[in-house]
Amino acid sequence: MTASTSPKESRLRTLTDEYRRLATRLEQGGGAARVARMHEQGKLAPRERVQRLLDPGAPWLELGLLVAYDQYEGQAPGAGVITGIGVVEGRAAVVVANDATVKAGSWWPETIRKILRAQEVAMRQRIPIIYLVDSAGVNLPYQGGVFPGQYGAARIFYYNSIMRRYLHVPQISAVMGSCIAGGAYLPALSDVIFMVEGTSFMGLGGPNLVKGATGQTIDAETLGGARTHTELSAVAHYRAADDAECLERIREYISRLPLADGVSHRLRPPLAAARPAADLYDLLPQDHRLSYDMRHILACILDGGALDEFQPDSAREMLCGHAHIEGRPVAVIANQRGIIKGQPGERPRFGGIVYTGSAEKVAYFIETASRERLPLLFVQDVSGFMVGPEAEQSGIIRAGARFVEAMATAVVPKIVLTVNHASGAGYYAMAGQGFDPDFILSWPTGRMAVMEGEAAVMAVHGAEIERAGRERREVVAEAKASIESMRADYEHQLDAKYAAARGYVDAIVPPEETRDRLAFLLGVAASYPGPHLGPFVLPPLDAAPGR
Repeated sequence: MTASTSPKESRLRTLTDEYRRLATRLEQGGGAARVARMHEQGKLAPRERVQRLLDPGAPWLELGLLVAYDQYEGQAPGAGVITGIGVVEGRAAVVVANDATVKAGSWWPETIRKILRAQEVAMRQRIPIIYLVDSAGVNLPYQGGVFPGQYGAARIFYYNSIMRRYLHVPQISAVMGSCIAGGAYLPALSDVIFMVEGTSFMGLGGPNLVKGATGQTIDAETLGGARTHTELSAVAHYRAADDAECLERIREYISRLPLADGVSHRLRPPLAAARPAADLYDLLPQDHRLSYDMRHILACILDGGALDEFQPDSAREMLCGHAHIEGRPVAVIANQRGIIKGQPGERPRFGGIVYTGSAEKVAYFIETASRERLPLLFVQDVSGFMVGPEAEQSGIIRAGARFVEAMATAVVPKIVLTVNHASGAGYYAMAGQGFDPDFILSWPTGRMAVMEGEAAVMAVHGAEIERAGRERREVVAEAKASIESMRADYEHQLDAKYAAARGYVDAIVPPEETRDRLAFLLGVAASYPGPHLGPFVLPPLDAAPGR
């Protein structure tokens, strides 16, 4: 049931190399010249700030690196903001850092989405969030996608307020450059504000706007500089001499925050995986439609490659079981591919498809894991739910609903790893983005769409293709052109980079980094006992401070 390819033919290796080249380019932000200009101004570059803030050598998972990379003629790398989860003074923290090398750190519509996603991670896990602010405000030509709407810029300030008043998520802001207009409410709604002498400005309007509105002439430092806001207005709380001192003082501040109680799982001594991560490149077939054994993939990720399977001889197109990653317990749900032998008298089943029996099996497993307070890892290679008279008569709709409900209402962390297909309602049931999983990772081979391109072609043009076959003629030119266009569109949209550019996944992960990333995220998710439902869960309001 396995399929292997030579290194030269590895689809996973080719796509991973493409991703790495793209990621390296995007990490350059606005380019070396703009970084040099920041240095001339006495500032650290955006990624230098993040690096100095984080513990050396500790894990860092950047969220949304590819967002908007294929829009705005390539002028918005990272949508002008760096977001991610790292470690500061030994504890997990979310970082949001405006990239002033990209259009002065101004906000595109996608910038808002990235900041909101980062805030949701902090709220869900109840971990500190640190804002390194250096932004010229709204990117005015695109204000229609930034300013209004339920998920416009106002949502950032709503999340600020919820975290501050009810969730007790520490929010630390450092104004390290411009912080202007409505964007000033982000630090103002944080717990503490740091400013840097000589280089930071915070104000609802800059000197030019003040001149136009009131006729007054004033310089930026007097209007809203670090000394003004720490000595006169008392809006800010701490003043630093330069970026380096500011970041060090933030680290000191984080170090004295109390640690919240999380989930105390019994941890095992970590074991190496049973197979080297490099094997993953050859375990996934060159053709995404071919078979392979998911157990071999898991052997490269799980401690000792060990999966204690739940009902291993029932509904074998779905693997469920208990495992550990770097000593942390996890309940695993994974799609098995290939042809699955049925019970005596049963037809073989297609792997990657969810049948009635497998939906029932997974629903029960999820409910049990949720009661046991075990985090869920969904390893997606799913093509959808089974269709046809046998499936419908067996109650596939009801069984699928039970699967979806169990997943949606589980109160434990949900982490998703897409290795290949993520199609149809099977993608939804395997903790698709709409169900607010805690983290969504994808290999470069991930293919997310309602169906594969060929299936879509048959759904739309099947009648003409069959008619042409019966009549032994070519498909008519208009249909042929439409078919080729549809195939090209689907293949473009099925690329994992396309999904990452639109924020449908948090990060694309090279295969050899998978195990370390999952272990880190399991540790982050253990910071909060739950319930892990939606972007956040409010405490009983009658018991909340301030009521």
